[in-house]
Amino acid sequence: MYLPASPGGGANGEPAEIEMRRLLDGRVALLAYTALDRLADCCGSEQPWVLYKTDQLDELNRVSPYDVIVIDQPLPDELRRDAA
Repeated sequence: MYLPASPGGGANGEPAEIEMRRLLDGRVALLAYTALDRLADCCGSEQPWVLYKTDQLDELNRVSPYDVIVIDQPLPDELRRDAA
């Protein structure tokens, strides 16, 4: 799964910070994309990302808890990272 990451994440050998979103009902969503082109289409062409195997998502949940995984969801225009 391709996961959106914060810009500049992973610098100096530190792990990249995975971007999560709070839903209207208060739950924390992990955004996940099944292909790199889908991530770019849904999040913007300049969206940093990290690649996780699906069996690594439980470990990610232990260190960065989330309530739900949202797959291939387009972001609103104001949250996208597109080239200027």
